[in-house]
Amino acid sequence: MKTRIIGAIVALLLAVVGAFVLVNYVQAADARAAAGAELSDVYIVEEEIPQGTPGEEVGEFVTVDQVPARNLNEDRVTDLADLQGLVALDDVLPGEQLLNSRFSDPAVLNATGEIPVPEGLQEVTIALPVERVVGGQVSPGSTVGVVYSTNTNTISPNSNVAVTKFMFHRMLVTRVTPGTTVASDGSSTNETSAGTIMVTFAATTPQVERLVYGAEQQADGNGGLWLTLEPETADPSGSSPRFGQNIYVD
Repeated sequence: MKTRIIGAIVALLLAVVGAFVLVNYVQAADARAAAGAELSDVYIVEEEIPQGTPGEEVGEFVTVDQVPARNLNEDRVTDLADLQGLVALDDVLPGEQLLNSRFSDPAVLNATGEIPVPEGLQEVTIALPVERVVGGQVSPGSTVGVVYSTNTNTISPNSNVAVTKFMFHRMLVTRVTPGTTVASDGSSTNETSAGTIMVTFAATTPQVERLVYGAEQQADGNGGLWLTLEPETADPSGSSPRFGQNIYVD
């Protein structure tokens, strides 16, 4: 009899403890669910943000919406002012949360980006040593001057005269990639490597021909191409062929 009473008491205690644990679990689950369902403000892209868009203009493309806390991206932009001085690295599509990682310093985009080719032009790539590309400061979107300089080895009617002159002004650079060029004296054991930059230009047909000619002469040791950073504010006037007799003349 006593055994049955003790068993009943133990069963009752277990039931009470179980109920207590169950109630606490349900309450905790409800609290977690409520916390996850709590709404928070977030910037949502309403209209596609094109690559290269300045951070200062992003407000035109986004709207503020509320989403459950559990759906918030940790990298989300909480203040549009944080994007000042940055640009969009890629196109940001409608419906996305606005993320800090989609924006960076313009130099990052310039180093890796690519500029569309204007209608009517074509692209040509020339490999140049770093020191001939303004120390590597040329980037996609830059406009450059192209200088061609010959030496006394040049095969031309004036083969004994070295001449330097601008070939083109404000040519658009569409792509820049690092590369390596190998110079050799004909012996496989005497090859030397030098850092180069592959510069791609948007050019007309005559410009392509002249650039390729210059690159071929450079490869043959008869001359070379040099680039200058030439923004719209640069004054291209005053250019003339330069050789020994007038190198000191303005």
